Amino acid sequence: MSTLPSAAPLTQASAVSSRSHAANVMFRLMHNPVAMIGAGIILILLFCALFAPWIMPADPFQTSMLKRLQPVGSTGHLLGTDELGRDMLSRLILGARLSLFMGITPVLLAFIIGSAIGITAGYAGGATHTFIMRGIDILYAFPSVLLAIALSGALGAGITNSLISLTVVFVPQIARIAESVTTQTRHSDYVEAARASGASALVIVRRHVLGNVIGPIFVYATSLISVSMILSSGLSFLGLGVKPPEPEWGLMLNTLRTAIYTQPLLAALPGVLIFLTSVSFNMLADGLRNAMEVKQ
Repeated sequence: MSTLPSAAPLTQASAVSSRSHAANVMFRLMHNPVAMIGAGIILILLFCALFAPWIMPADPFQTSMLKRLQPVGSTGHLLGTDELGRDMLSRLILGARLSLFMGITPVLLAFIIGSAIGITAGYAGGATHTFIMRGIDILYAFPSVLLAIALSGALGAGITNSLISLTVVFVPQIARIAESVTTQTRHSDYVEAARASGASALVIVRRHVLGNVIGPIFVYATSLISVSMILSSGLSFLGLGVKPPEPEWGLMLNTLRTAIYTQPLLAALPGVLIFLTSVSFNMLADGLRNAMEVKQ
């Protein structure tokens, strides 16, 4: 008489395989110089954001009309001053807090919500899959920039409303990836074996599906952080994001745009940091994708 496979040995084997795979991923990632450069830049920016009050050379909110728009390299102001005479280096360091927060938080929230939606649709299949994914397709049909501007304009300016808008923008994208990888995993042999052993759908998803789909979803979500930073900076530039006088790189670009003809280097500094941070997250995401051998 044949016996059905037990879920316990499969779970133990899956755990050992997961640890081995994680070690291989870390080894490949650590030996990827491009990814490490990106990770290093991100760590430096995170350090500046976390310890900004202790490393800022001046008060980022102190104005002085006598010192306005001083060039880069001025005495007492290494990166000059902005249109109100505030120290640019201090504002750029403190601005890393809001800029990174606005770039990472919406993606993190969308990762949680979109993964839950996509995994549910991918594993359930049938009418549930059709209902969920058709609703996702409605949001996915709108360009990200237009949807973010429309939602922020409807909700009003502010950090909270910008976070809501950007989260809504990224949920459909992550949900589609989650649904795709879950649909592939649902028909795997180990999932069929667990189902045949009598395991419930919740147990199968938690023990066998989630661990195999969360990696590709996470890699894709990491690649969206650079997009999120650009979109959040764009919203602040348009007056739909962070409000003055809080330092944020996109908002600083907006306030310094009038100085582009007199102090072009000064006006470009926030944009350079936005570009550098976005490229760094892309470098790290590409390194993760290569390390995990994830192919889109």
